[in-house]
Amino acid sequence: MKQRVRTITVFGSSRPAESDHDYMVARQLGSELAKKGFSICNGGYGGVMEAVSRGANDAGGRAIGITTRFFEADANHWLAKEIRVKTWQDRLFELIDRGDGYVVCPGGTGTLVELSVAWEMMNQNVMAKKPVIVLGEFWKPVIDRIRKADCTQDSAGMEKQNAFIRFAESAPEAADMLAVYFKSQAR
Repeated sequence: MKQRVRTITVFGSSRPAESDHDYMVARQLGSELAKKGFSICNGGYGGVMEAVSRGANDAGGRAIGITTRFFEADANHWLAKEIRVKTWQDRLFELIDRGDGYVVCPGGTGTLVELSVAWEMMNQNVMAKKPVIVLGEFWKPVIDRIRKADCTQDSAGMEKQNAFIRFAESAPEAADMLAVYFKSQAR
């Protein structure tokens, strides 16, 4: 029986240039995810989105970009497929919906919104719990602060609800964590 290809949605900044550390890490992430058999989904533009698409492409994988008319930018040319939606909100929910899991790279307020909406949808049981891997230390203070506030308010349930968020120090570790998670789900 053929196993279905899992899609990992990657969130991250549009700002890193090809020579930046965040771009290089995202490119390695795309490659590592593709080598593990994952399809990639991202916002379709530059920076981390371009890098992860390029890395997946380099490793023989596939990247899908969700773009919108809201942004006046062209999709990156490393995408196997571009899906153009009407609004910014449509794009956000399409990115979340397509992911079987998520990797959150460093970014700005857009990345924070993507992480927050996915996290809240899982916390409120609007969608099934899915693995969220936060790459590096960038978001750790924000996530730790939110976890602390949530656990203070409702220590019984919030720790379990937040358990699906994990931290990875490197791109290979993030890809490995997702591969192990989905392998355990297949049993």
